[in-house]
Amino acid sequence: MHRKSVKKGFEFTLMVVGESGLGKSTLVNSLFLTDLYNTREIIPSKDRIKKTVTIETNCVEIEEKGVRLRLTVVDTPGFGDALNNEKCEEAIIKYVSDQYEFYLQDESGLNRRNIVDNRVHCCLYFISPYGRGLKPIDIKFMKSLHDKVNIVPVIAKADTLTKAEVQRIKTRVLEEIEENNIRIYQFPECDSDEDEDFVEMNKDLKESLPFAVVGSNTFIVKEGNRVIGRQYPWGVVEVENPQHSDFTKLRNMLIRTHMQDLKEVTRDVHYENFRSQKLSHSTNTSMNESSSTTATTTTAKAGDETDKILREKDEELKKMKRMVEQLTKQQQMLTALQK
Repeated sequence: MHRKSVKKGFEFTLMVVGESGLGKSTLVNSLFLTDLYNTREIIPSKDRIKKTVTIETNCVEIEEKGVRLRLTVVDTPGFGDALNNEKCEEAIIKYVSDQYEFYLQDESGLNRRNIVDNRVHCCLYFISPYGRGLKPIDIKFMKSLHDKVNIVPVIAKADTLTKAEVQRIKTRVLEEIEENNIRIYQFPECDSDEDEDFVEMNKDLKESLPFAVVGSNTFIVKEGNRVIGRQYPWGVVEVENPQHSDFTKLRNMLIRTHMQDLKEVTRDVHYENFRSQKLSHSTNTSMNESSSTTATTTTAKAGDETDKILREKDEELKKMKRMVEQLTKQQQMLTALQK
């Protein structure tokens, strides 16, 4: 089974959400060493004011050590850019729910072997580094989506913060997530017989949330080595250096160590919740229709009984009227004979 899965390849859908200017496109390109946004046009600020949230999907195939991955990146340009962002999460909620609906329909069909899984397995939510924690729009979005998709919060453009500031904003974000009862992706507990290196790495990933990341598509020569990074007057920020960014931890988590768990949580928790609600709604609708039909039938039967009684009463009245008429005639005949 494992060999068949490796030969067939894997599917994974990643959604990225956050305000414009937080480096979402750059980070995605850095994570998967590709250029998914080379044809995108930059929208002027004045045009963003009235722009609504749109959904864009990009697919790319990645091969690493003989294993093929079909990656779908779902971007949400326009999120948080308008003057009124009251309903900016609705298009995203609809997209996530629609993918569950499509999968449910395919699963209920005849050709179940070739189902394409476009369900969103992970949502990277980008948090601005310029505030002191979560904004109202951040809280509202995550609360709206946390029961539908695995949310992994990331602090964008971490190279604009000092190490102390990074730690401070991480602590604040986690506190606000707990205060607002927001459920983000929970790393699984390791089994007792798990490899010690994996246990340590899993613990490190848990403690690193929310990931403070830096993205770049530029190669820089540093001390004779080519590194992906950003050049500043005071030095170089290396994207893949754990001392500078959580970028490597995030990439390993998504591609290597926790991809399968993200897919299983999507399948066993979020999709099953959607499926149960859908089936429950269908059952209730059927029961309501059945009750309505029964009530209509009962009413019709009651109406028939009433009509029958009325007809019987009418016949009795007619019979009595005929008897009265006969008695009247007989009385008239007797009177005539007596005269």
